[in-house]
Amino acid sequence: MFKDAVLAEYVRDGVVESEHRGFLAVLNADGSIFKSLGDIDTKIFPRSTVKCAQASAMVRSGLVLEPRLLALAQSSHSGAAMHMDGAREILASVGLDESALQCATDRPLGDAERRAWGDKEPVQIAMNCSGKHAAMLATCVKNGWPIESYLDANHPLQLAIKKELEDLAGEPITLTSTDGCGAPLFLISVIGLARAIRAITISVDPIHQSVLDASRKYPEMVAGKGRLTTQMIEAVPGLYMKDGAEAVEIASMPDGRTLVFKVSDGSLRPFRVLVHAGLKRLGIDSPYEAENVLGGDRVIGTIRATF
Repeated sequence: MFKDAVLAEYVRDGVVESEHRGFLAVLNADGSIFKSLGDIDTKIFPRSTVKCAQASAMVRSGLVLEPRLLALAQSSHSGAAMHMDGAREILASVGLDESALQCATDRPLGDAERRAWGDKEPVQIAMNCSGKHAAMLATCVKNGWPIESYLDANHPLQLAIKKELEDLAGEPITLTSTDGCGAPLFLISVIGLARAIRAITISVDPIHQSVLDASRKYPEMVAGKGRLTTQMIEAVPGLYMKDGAEAVEIASMPDGRTLVFKVSDGSLRPFRVLVHAGLKRLGIDSPYEAENVLGGDRVIGTIRATF
């Protein structure tokens, strides 16, 4: 059973109509726990929030990409032309094309991009993780590793990624599953995820610095136009932030202040509220508009964080 806690409340005319439960860990710059909700030793699937660790392992294994494409390598992109073209560019740099991709097929993730896609069939290059998969394939080619099995948990690439995450989190991976895109997915505790993100943020390792700097420099490549991740990185100097499926979020500042949360039911509805509240508790100003609850055309409530 989840030992979670209420993170946000949906309030209508002063009455709490619904609750969003989950887990939250907020770390001070020195790594001490500033605030926690729920049992933060609970193990979760971090989903796409650990793409910075995946990208770091790839660079450590010889991948060389300009910052724009390195940002795409750790993205959950919207599926705009610049994203798909960027993934093709990564593949072409090692003599491959999109037929080498083994990620799931999908339509673009971004709302505008999906509308523009219309009724066309889903394809792998449009899938939001295609940049990561393209980078994985490029890393394999650089090392002479097999590309046909690059998603196998025991492939040298995936073992390198697992070690990178374990080293950052300071805890062993006890279970390897499969992410929605088809890549190996590693179970980690909430506090382990927070420690990993803080560790990579304050790291003096040039590889870690290059990975996070790429995301800060090209936030539209990490997510896309109008997406919360892009908006926040653009608005808050020094911020690194990454979302993941099933409502996982990480955010950190260069001095080590770190926010991690997971909404138990996988709902994205309280995301903006929780990000703003978590950063505010760390003394970080971020753009925010109230999440209004409507009664007809009148605002009669809001979604509010509990901390």
